[in-house]
Amino acid sequence: MTNVTVKRTAELKGEVCAPPSKAYTQRMLIAAALSQGTSKVSNSLLSEDTEAALRAVKALGAKVTAAGDCWTVEGANPIKGAIKPVDCGESGATLRFMIPIAALAAEPTVFVMRESLAKRPIEPLLESLRQLGVEANFQRVDGKASVRVEGGGIRGGKTDMPGDVSSQFVSGLMFACPMAKTNTELTLTTPLESTSYVHMTQDVLTHHGIKVEISKDFTQLHIQSNQKYVPHDDKVPGDFSSAAFLLAAAAITKSKVTVKNLDYKAVQGDKAILDVLKRMGVQGKVCSDSVEIAGSGSVLNPVDIDSRDIPDLVPICSVLACYAKGASKIHDAKRLRLKESDRLESIYVELRNMGAKIDIEQDSLTIKGPSQLHGVEIDPFNDHRIAMSCAVAALGAEGKTVIQDAECVRKSYPHFFTDLRKLGADVVGGEFDR
Repeated sequence: MTNVTVKRTAELKGEVCAPPSKAYTQRMLIAAALSQGTSKVSNSLLSEDTEAALRAVKALGAKVTAAGDCWTVEGANPIKGAIKPVDCGESGATLRFMIPIAALAAEPTVFVMRESLAKRPIEPLLESLRQLGVEANFQRVDGKASVRVEGGGIRGGKTDMPGDVSSQFVSGLMFACPMAKTNTELTLTTPLESTSYVHMTQDVLTHHGIKVEISKDFTQLHIQSNQKYVPHDDKVPGDFSSAAFLLAAAAITKSKVTVKNLDYKAVQGDKAILDVLKRMGVQGKVCSDSVEIAGSGSVLNPVDIDSRDIPDLVPICSVLACYAKGASKIHDAKRLRLKESDRLESIYVELRNMGAKIDIEQDSLTIKGPSQLHGVEIDPFNDHRIAMSCAVAALGAEGKTVIQDAECVRKSYPHFFTDLRKLGADVVGGEFDR
């Protein structure tokens, strides 16, 4: 366990590169692993979650060689059942994407989950797969939570599932059902949330020759059977989800910060952070491959944020609200209770401990600013986004803040504390190789 100390920092200045997108890295890797031939994934992110995806595709028959941040992927042909249980770590995307894919193998596969992942929902996906002729069940192996997928192929047909639990369930079927025996019709029984991630999956699939039809209202998906993945060389774009922490840090300090490796045209819902910052009165500029923020250090404007399509931005937007004059409300956030931690409760508890005027309801937070924050010891609940959000909050807090178990940032942004330090933040510790 590693602690990182963050002290009040009045000014930030300089340039850093946003890390590659975790979500795109996982999707591009999986699509390459399903292709009949060799593909390359360049500018890939190496983090705990992407390592879990690497373990999974290799276990199912793909071959991957790495040269720096470029991965050469020889697709699995055919997909094989894993000989040993596949460790998904804490990666919800890996588990939810690979369960349907494993059903395509002739042999069974067992996926093992670590503690926090085992608490996150999976049954809606398993039930949907059962409707498509797949036998997949939750069980325990040597005391560890796991899912056993029997294999034998996906029959196809009609299935339904809720759209407001996890969009990753939908993406999992989008990866696997193009190789089903008959066409698949997926109906969402509740409105789909995080629609941009489904669009991201569709974007990656299109590059590999796979077509998935999505209705305009996101209630139905039609997936034609017996499609074939074709090889394609992909480049992972920079990650707006991770860059949001750097942009917010610049917004609450007196700063002139440039975050490079950001393409606003990329299919990423979390680029909505730019709209949030604009509404809060932050001066910025979007360039062809970067974002510039000129923070004044003055109080921000309060905002009302609907988080249904941007749940990952809720913790850092809560921090920004602490530096706004007036009441901000972040609502429609019930899915945050099903993340790496109960993320709604986690950010509420830690910001309150720092002195924030914050109230919580079942699916919302209300923050009355500006808050006079002070340094404390932060328990991020093994949640990378809580750790990074509280580190940003500490830049404007009196005294020093200690982020406990800070290595949890390796899940998505291993170099976060290093990049924050490059911009001039008073940070001690946090040098993680991945």
